[in-house]
Amino acid sequence: MKIMILGAGQVGSSVASSLSREENDITVVDTNAERLSELQDKLDIRGVLGNASHPTVLTRAGAEDADMVVALTNSDEINMVACQVCYTIFHTPTKIARVRAAEYLNYPELFSGEHCPVDVLISPEKLVTEHVQRLIEYPGALQVLDFAQGRAQVVAVAVVDGGALEGHAVSDFRRMLPGEIDIRVAAIFREEKALVPDSTTVMLSGDVVFFLAARGDIPAVMTEIRKLEKPARRVILAGGGNIGANLAAVLEDRYNVKLVERSPERAEWIAERLEKSIVLVGDCSDEDLLREENIDQTDVFCALTNEDEANVLSAMLAKRMGARKVISLVNRAAYVEMMEAGAIDIAVSPQQVTIGALLTHVRRGHMVRVHSLRQGAAEAIEAVAHGDSRSSRVVGRAVEEIPLPPDVTIVGIVRGDDLIIAHHDAVFEPEDHVILLVLDKSRIPEVESLFQVGVTFL
Repeated sequence: MKIMILGAGQVGSSVASSLSREENDITVVDTNAERLSELQDKLDIRGVLGNASHPTVLTRAGAEDADMVVALTNSDEINMVACQVCYTIFHTPTKIARVRAAEYLNYPELFSGEHCPVDVLISPEKLVTEHVQRLIEYPGALQVLDFAQGRAQVVAVAVVDGGALEGHAVSDFRRMLPGEIDIRVAAIFREEKALVPDSTTVMLSGDVVFFLAARGDIPAVMTEIRKLEKPARRVILAGGGNIGANLAAVLEDRYNVKLVERSPERAEWIAERLEKSIVLVGDCSDEDLLREENIDQTDVFCALTNEDEANVLSAMLAKRMGARKVISLVNRAAYVEMMEAGAIDIAVSPQQVTIGALLTHVRRGHMVRVHSLRQGAAEAIEAVAHGDSRSSRVVGRAVEEIPLPPDVTIVGIVRGDDLIIAHHDAVFEPEDHVILLVLDKSRIPEVESLFQVGVTFL
């Protein structure tokens, strides 16, 4: 696939890195020559210097025969205009744009038809808000991934010293749950290496365990894993940007929410739009303020400002002062795993959250959802089994008959409203949503091919 990526920032560079390893023809456009040079030194891509919305620049980037444009510059306006130019002049089949400003997002009619022809609109703030919301709703979860429109979820949990999972085999995990709940332990990451577990695999302290279950069963599973912990009630959000303000709005009906914002004007604006949350003016790293707001009785502290340093420092301070769980936004991907190894419970990378949404629309072979795992080390994919037994490599066959590439595992099937754990004898039917774990991303093209429909594959 020939793909133009507009913008070589953190998200653009990460998307280019991911896609360039999958037999795609990638061209990156940016106004920063040094950044482009660094990318070209590391990746098998072509770089074009210039303004990403100018037709002459897009022509040099190969827009005339591109299959897709992914507009990821720091300017909403450039991203929108670039999609318009690609539609009007080059007739590019697929146009994806990152748009941040609520002033645009609140008017979806702008992006329909010929007005501003964007096929897929990506809002990082909305994606990150939903991601952090799920982490708060499931205490103990490191990552919560939706599949089949939320009917099934993959949840990552850490195995802790003395916890319910430490020293137990995977089969024990299943037995500790109520009889009507069925789960599948999909993968275990141990010292950053991925393992495909069987029923005898023993879970050790420090492991990160990914399991699949029906969405309605997740609370019961998490309760069993963290049965010694009280549910979260008190939440402090540090930072009143779009993410902080939107998160307070969705949480305030179920939690006691306090939001700390440095700007008095912004704090007043947020307070007028929230009904139950308490909005405070102050510095989220102010020790006296945190003490006055009973940080030692806080269940979840979320650092959500635009500054990595402020987020990391305030989260570490909140943890040291007694907050039960701390979550921090960390834009620099290299910091994420380092932070989680220290005093911060969960470091959220907006880039990785955004990349998963982007990859969903880039993958071929009827992929409808892609999630990045462990900072891009692996992927969880939802694919749809189209066709019939003559035109599909999947439909009409049992799991054990599917020619899966190495390091690829089928973990679940969503059929209608039901989640079916993918045991070896489960047979695929047309339109099943198949959830796979891909531990070696070089195998992605083989997975895509597996779900593509041909005239006949007999």
